[in-house]
Formats: sequence, C-alpha cells, structure tokens
Amino acid sequence: MKAAIAAAFSLAAFASAFPANADDDKLRFRGGIGVIPVSSGVGTAATAEVVNRNLVRGVQPPGQIWIIEDLRAEIDLGNARVRVDGRGLLLGGGNNVGLNGGQSVRATLICSTVITAPATTPPLFDSALVPLEANGDFRIDDVLNPAPPAVCDSPVLLIRNPGGAWFAAGIPKL
Repeated sequence: MKAAIAAAFSLAAFASAFPANADDDKLRFRGGIGVIPVSSGVGTAATAEVVNRNLVRGVQPPGQIWIIEDLRAEIDLGNARVRVDGRGLLLGGGNNVGLNGGQSVRATLICSTVITAPATTPPLFDSALVPLEANGDFRIDDVLNPAPPAVCDSPVLLIRNPGGAWFAAGIPKL
C-alpha cells in the first residue's frame, strides 16, 4: 500500500512538471458583450441626476451604447501573441446607430483586479490599433505591449478605442 501511495505521489510530481498540453498558456474568449455606458442611476425620477458609469477595472466606457455580433480571441501568454476576430461592432444608439463611428480599436488584456495608486487601472496589455470596417468587422493579429505575465489569474479582454474607452468585452471560454 505504501508503495502504491509513493508511486502515486511520484507520478503526480512528474506530471505537474509538464503542462497537460501545449495550450495551457493560452486564454480563449468566445462571444462578446457590447458596452452600455451607464450601469445604474440614482433616484426614482424619469431622469437620474447621478449615474454610475460602467467602468471595467477602472477603464471608462464611451458616451454611447455599442453592440457586437460576435467575438473570438486567443492570447498566447508564452509569446504575448493576440488574435481577435470581431464581427459587427457598431453603435447601438444615437444619430449614427448601426454605423461604425469611424473608429479604430485595440485589444486590451487585464490580468489583475488590483489598482495601485497613483494609477486608475491595473496594468493594461495592448495590441496595435486597427480600423473598423464599415460593417463593424475587425481583425487583430499582433503582440501585446507590454507583454503580459506568464500567469493571468483574472483575465478580462476589452476592445477599446484610441482614447481608451471600452466598446466590448470578450466572454472567457472556460
């Protein structure tokens, strides 16, 4: 019995020294959530005088609703490569509803919930900007800068504009 237990521990130690597969250092996202800039309002009147903006880990939303039809992304933490295929990222309200607003976007990975003063967000790991096509489609194939840590305990993928506002978030594939 002792030999069986020792063998089991030895096997566990050996197995933990090697990743289960080559994809263990990859983050995947399937599906996207468009932004609604205001998360809540205070009071019972038809118009709220105080609103809570829909910040994600300190990252501000834009001034208008955005929708996204589909989002698929993969981030390789080993080499910081990010690949994103976004479909139908368009304005969901206002006078330009259904249009791309002439925007460009970048992928941003956030791995932490900790915000250390004087920063207003945790560390952000960004791709280069790419323009939205007229129908809101975009493709990113880049390397995140700076490179993210080898372990990302609490990953959030945001699609942001040049000014830093987030338009959409990836849904983690668990």
